[in-house]
Amino acid sequence: MKIAITGKGGVGKTTIAALLSVSFEKAGYKVIAIDADPDSNFASALNFPNVDKIIPLVEMRELIKERVGAEPGNVGMYFKLNPKVDDIPDKYCIKKDNIKLIIMGTIKKAKGGCACPENVFLREVINHVLTERDEVVIMDMDAGIEHLERGTAEGVDAVLIISEPSKLSIDTSKRINRLSKELKIKKVFSVGNKISCIDEENYIREQLKEVQHISFIPYSSGLRKVYLNDGDLLKSPKEIFDKIKEIKEYLERELRN
Repeated sequence: MKIAITGKGGVGKTTIAALLSVSFEKAGYKVIAIDADPDSNFASALNFPNVDKIIPLVEMRELIKERVGAEPGNVGMYFKLNPKVDDIPDKYCIKKDNIKLIIMGTIKKAKGGCACPENVFLREVINHVLTERDEVVIMDMDAGIEHLERGTAEGVDAVLIISEPSKLSIDTSKRINRLSKELKIKKVFSVGNKISCIDEENYIREQLKEVQHISFIPYSSGLRKVYLNDGDLLKSPKEIFDKIKEIKEYLERELRN
């Protein structure tokens, strides 16, 4: 199962991506978690130690030069378009139990036309993980999926759009849904987050009629307290874990068919 999680900034997608990763891992799966959001917080959400010392792949200039054959930042020169990356997920991840985390760093948008060495390298890593690995893959993305090219997107089993009850969030969610269709991603699901009443749930349902809704996660003061303290998501309230388990089981059913 290869799942891309996206939505407007601040809607809680990294929290949900982390909790889903833990939920799959606790159910016996091996998980590769990919932080593809420039505002990188996946390691913190998973409570990895020493997150300030983690070096994103995009900053490993010598590695990129070795694999691609060109200095990062150079444009308009010859370099390998299919560098060796099959060892990257195991060598350059950080690991906790059965979760491997890969932090990509800032990926330039595919539509920007950048064919620089670092972009080629990062895209090949993503493509390899999505198409060649058998672990559950959870990708925490930015507010969109633009840096998934058409060929790479074929490896994504589902896009999970996280929305909160606000116009700005809904506008972003609609754009992501349109782009997912353009990339021929067949399964696009919605999760409503920070829901405080039935009217907010109905608002998201009404605004995102074309998307299949999996679950609505209530606003949780208990989860907020977790982040205000040590940030350990394993201390999240039971109601949050129950919703995450609901989402995991739904994805298992849908993506195994």
